[in-house]
Amino acid sequence: MALIEGDDYYLENGRYVFTARYLLARGRCCGSGCRHCPYRDQPASRQPQPELSTPAHDQPAYAVNWASRHGSK
Repeated sequence: MALIEGDDYYLENGRYVFTARYLLARGRCCGSGCRHCPYRDQPASRQPQPELSTPAHDQPAYAVNWASRHGSK
């Protein structure tokens, strides 16, 4: 599935920020603290644990997770 800039994400300071539309279509919370997470208000017991270890200090978790899954730097 190809991501569509503006619909699924936008770039901010060279980093990808996923939209609520994309995150909702994904179907679950990744636990990375995404800015537009539609699952933020769900009880913690219903949210899955983060899939990756601690992100790099200078990048937010959502940028690290996207880059590691899509082979980007």
